[in-house]
Amino acid sequence: MARIAVTVTSDFEDSELTYPAEALEAAGHEVVIIGEKAGEEIHGKRGKSKTAVAGTPEQRDPTDFDALLIPGGYSPDKLRTDPHMVSFVQEFFRSNKPVAAVCHGPQLLIEAGVVDGRTMTSWPSVKTDLKNAGATWVDREVVTDGNLTTSRKPDDLPAFTERFMQQIDGA
Repeated sequence: MARIAVTVTSDFEDSELTYPAEALEAAGHEVVIIGEKAGEEIHGKRGKSKTAVAGTPEQRDPTDFDALLIPGGYSPDKLRTDPHMVSFVQEFFRSNKPVAAVCHGPQLLIEAGVVDGRTMTSWPSVKTDLKNAGATWVDREVVTDGNLTTSRKPDDLPAFTERFMQQIDGA
């Protein structure tokens, strides 16, 4: 099955990590947490979940993964200041591998310079940033443009996760 990298640090939106990760693992995929410090335990912003970082972008090769998941919350805003994380994300686009970003997740994609010309959705407060970076923003539950799937909020997670899994499975 597929190996899925998840770029995340503390203060992620709990359900935006746990819901897709649990569904991916239930389908037999391997979920690997990529963060700022290997071995660090990170916590969701609501305090409902925690996970351990398996490795950093400097320690892990993006070519060893089949897809990328970017949960929202405050995490993407923190991660976009890390040039190694930005390069890690860019490699998934160079390789045209499936990428899924929910809520504030597109903030990391903006920094990676991969949204220009794409149709996307996000949490409403990210709308102007996406437009300024050249994306077309739409208010829909889930949007897929090429290898990229985006969603707005936790309520969208069932449709978002289903679409991402279809992309991973090549459907």
